[in-house]
Amino acid sequence: MYEKKHRAKGNGFGFGLCKHEDVARTLSARYHKDGAEILIYQGDEKNPRRLTPRECSRLMGFDKTGESNFIIPVSDSQAYRQFGNSVVVPVIEEIAKAMSGYINQKDIVKEKITLPICA
Repeated sequence: MYEKKHRAKGNGFGFGLCKHEDVARTLSARYHKDGAEILIYQGDEKNPRRLTPRECSRLMGFDKTGESNFIIPVSDSQAYRQFGNSVVVPVIEEIAKAMSGYINQKDIVKEKITLPICA
């Protein structure tokens, strides 16, 4: 009943099937439940698969392809939640670069405050 009602409205209960050349949907914190938001096409003879935690880390900018320097010390379920709740690191880096020129202007920053660094 619930599914039919939402399907009629065009809401939810779908899945995202991605091929090599496609752009994936946003990774969500609920990806650990069924992984339906982003499924990877493996050909007509195989079922689609979900992303691995390592692929999620790369998608979110924590690890580079061909490298595995980023350690994932938690379970797969927890890793999916953490990556789904994260921001895309390279995007934040670019936003910070764009903002830095404005933040350092004397008109905007009247007084520079030094905060202690927590270890």
